[in-house]
Amino acid sequence: MKFTLSWLKDHLDTTASLDEIVETLTRIGLEVEGVEDKAKTLAPYTIAYVISAEQHPNADRLRVCMVDPGEGNPIQVVCGAPNARTGMKSVFAPPGTYIPGKNITLGIGTIRGVESAGMLCSAAELEISDDHDGIIELPEDAPVGVAYAAYAGLDDPVIEINLTPNRPDCTSIFGIARDLAAAGLGTLKGGDVPAIQGKGACPVSVTLDFSAEDAHLCPTFALRLVRGVKNGPSPEWMQRRLLSIGLRPINALVDITNYITFDRGRPLHVFDAGKVKGNLTVRRAKDGEEVLALDGRTYKLDPGTVVIADENGVESIAGIMGGEHSGSDEGTTDVLIESALWDPLNIAQTGRKHGIITDARYRFERGVDPAFTVPGLDLATKMVIDLCGGEPTEAVVAGQVPDATRIIEFPWSEVPRLSGLDVKPAESEAILKKLGFQVQGLGERVNVTPPSWRPDVEGKADLVEEVIRIAGVDRIEPQPLPRLEAAVAKPILTLIQKRTRLARRALAVRGLVEAVTWSFISRQEAELFGGGDARLALANPIAAELSDMRPSLLPGLLKAAQRNADRGFGDVALFEVGQTFTSDEPEGQSIRAAAVRRGTARAEGVGRHWNGGAKSVDAFDAKADVLALLAALGIPAGGLQIVAGGPAWFHPGRSGTLQFGPKNIVGAFGEVHPKILKALDLKGPLVAFELNLNALVPPKAKPTKMKPKLNLPDFQPLTRDFAFVVGRDVAAGDIVKAAQGAERQLIVGVDVFDIYEGTGIDPDKKSVAIAVTLQPTEKTLTDVEIEAVSAKIVAEVSKKTGAVLRS
Repeated sequence: MKFTLSWLKDHLDTTASLDEIVETLTRIGLEVEGVEDKAKTLAPYTIAYVISAEQHPNADRLRVCMVDPGEGNPIQVVCGAPNARTGMKSVFAPPGTYIPGKNITLGIGTIRGVESAGMLCSAAELEISDDHDGIIELPEDAPVGVAYAAYAGLDDPVIEINLTPNRPDCTSIFGIARDLAAAGLGTLKGGDVPAIQGKGACPVSVTLDFSAEDAHLCPTFALRLVRGVKNGPSPEWMQRRLLSIGLRPINALVDITNYITFDRGRPLHVFDAGKVKGNLTVRRAKDGEEVLALDGRTYKLDPGTVVIADENGVESIAGIMGGEHSGSDEGTTDVLIESALWDPLNIAQTGRKHGIITDARYRFERGVDPAFTVPGLDLATKMVIDLCGGEPTEAVVAGQVPDATRIIEFPWSEVPRLSGLDVKPAESEAILKKLGFQVQGLGERVNVTPPSWRPDVEGKADLVEEVIRIAGVDRIEPQPLPRLEAAVAKPILTLIQKRTRLARRALAVRGLVEAVTWSFISRQEAELFGGGDARLALANPIAAELSDMRPSLLPGLLKAAQRNADRGFGDVALFEVGQTFTSDEPEGQSIRAAAVRRGTARAEGVGRHWNGGAKSVDAFDAKADVLALLAALGIPAGGLQIVAGGPAWFHPGRSGTLQFGPKNIVGAFGEVHPKILKALDLKGPLVAFELNLNALVPPKAKPTKMKPKLNLPDFQPLTRDFAFVVGRDVAAGDIVKAAQGAERQLIVGVDVFDIYEGTGIDPDKKSVAIAVTLQPTEKTLTDVEIEAVSAKIVAEVSKKTGAVLRS
């Protein structure tokens, strides 16, 4: 939201400086993003008189001008503008001046053999318009030597604030002035709008063609005809203000509606009455209807869009943009002025659907003041009459202004209770009344009625917020936390909070870079990753591609990896720890850890190397990441089962599922399925894992947190290798488990080091070789004891898997 200082002072009688206003705006919650003060930027530029303009001796398109800057001797300037001539007045920049439109600083130079000490400037070079066809031409009475910014009215600072969505009242300069006045920075003025007494009834009627269920789409529609207007350029003061906030002046009628949109937060629309056939109907659009809008684009409409139509068809997309057919121009003599109230949710949905962003949509989707509907029409009518002439009719009002009155029972004690700031009831009441609230009652509890322009105030906490932001949070005195005299502070982090922090550290140690992606994804992406539940669709998404709550962290990470690859960083390893959603119930929300690796981004190293190391990532890289994470979280791997295959977004033959029993599935890892790569326009290789931290079993309670005694064996471990022939459908992990269970007191490690299929092995068999580590604790094992343990291992593996020892 932008506005100029002088525009603000139209509604705020104040002697405060610009710095005081800026500081107060931020303090009361209207954060100032920047201040553009052209008085400082354009300070060196002055009005100058061109004494003479002679042809350059060495260039056909250049002129040598003698310029009187108002002080000192005339200055010689070489100028290439076609309109430079003797006797004109223009804008002069002396040497040392920064030219924003050219991003240069002037010096004294020589152009084609002729010295030039300064510059005569165009409007584009000063960045005050796009006109670069020639230097600025000023009237004959322009005072030579005076600062151009002050003369042209460009010394008016432009303030830009960042509005939160809950403050529709401050989408108007009047609303901002009201807040500043409540903060003690001046007196509010200019709020009254005199009613317009028209002559005769408006010849155009309005019908609100809605069912009872759709009546909220347009509860009120006010219209008035003004005959005999003379349309043309708006006054210079209005054009200057509109230009300063980034709006292009069009004509007086359109500029008036834009001016009131920013001045009072009331969007309006004007129709050329001569181009409107018959009466107006406000209704839902019909399938297949089209409208050529004022931006020159044709929009296809559907029943989700509310339109204003005449007998010929659609004339305007309600609350967002008018149609080109009925737009006003210099030939407009009779104008219909519209001031209506639209449903915020419908306006937001329509704007997103058609990709239209306008100042009217910005205000209607946040909620405009319903009580200002008819006064807004009167204000527009008055400005039209003042600037364009004409004779108004009476207003026709269809529907009725909804009664948004709500009474909040408010105890004054809520202010110190919720804020810690001791604001006296008298001061709190004065603040609320200055902000437009009605306060009724005496004593500790009063009834407070929010004004019609504050739809965001719904309860007691909102009233406390209003009091505190105006009183000033800087008045809250810091208080020390109480000291714990007799006890050590207990841990306050929950188990999931601890695991979340530990997971981030563990994955970062693995060489993965943390990413933070949107919690919202498109419906298509949600369905690809097991989501798409209608309960998780957002009622008011910020964009079409962010319509559903994410069921998985992987869509965001995979797309982030591809964006890096598109910018030349193909070997990326990313992780995220965040929330996912499977339903709209509390238990449907979980914290998960996920990671993706792309290209050659393996844990051992990334990219090509003279010693090798350019191997692409595979499923085992993702498996190593998730197993390392489980170990860092202190999850015992004894009961962990890794089952071949995974969810549909993983390659069925190159993925695995992590589970503690058949009912407690905690995660999965593997290579991303080719159909996912195609659907999301990704290029592999891409591997990933995802682990549900909420599904991990909590650790067993221990009587003490002391570490156990370090027990180092006194005897040397030994390793024995075994090669088993088993069916091809037997998992190597089953062989490992069987071997581990053969002699738990001695066996401390079992590793698979070879899998062979081919010559010498039956086609339906495979050879799996394992290395078993034995660790004696009481004495050195004899050969007989070692052979006995080996026999147990062979017997147990044979019993559990049907394997036979390979000969």
